[in-house]
Amino acid sequence: MAIRVVRLGSERIEGEGTRIGTVRRPPRGVPKSEFASGNWYDVWYPNLAPSVETMKLGQEARTPAQWLGFTRKYRAEMAEPDHVRSIELLAKLSHHSDFSVGCYCEDESRCHRSILRELLLDKGALVEATAISQG
Repeated sequence: MAIRVVRLGSERIEGEGTRIGTVRRPPRGVPKSEFASGNWYDVWYPNLAPSVETMKLGQEARTPAQWLGFTRKYRAEMAEPDHVRSIELLAKLSHHSDFSVGCYCEDESRCHRSILRELLLDKGALVEATAISQG
């Protein structure tokens, strides 16, 4: 049992389980009826996505200092009680079920999902050791 951190839209791997989209917006130009069959996600859960303002900081980050600013802001958002409860729930579920969380970004190291991975681990989640579907 474990959580996999994935790039949404990438091919699914055997045993991945339910794919949760932790993104602010659904994929552009994709009918809702094709979200799961197109390997985007089975469940949309924007609660763990950065706010629009924070998301823009991450997308515009070009320097390590700018990326650090994004990281701090996203972590502060995820420290709010509702977000902490969501992360704790996923961490606990990871001990009993296979599922995945993800975002569209090509490079996990420059995506909020890299931080979400750390937050899940901090709460005791079982997380697949390696990132998959980077490109």
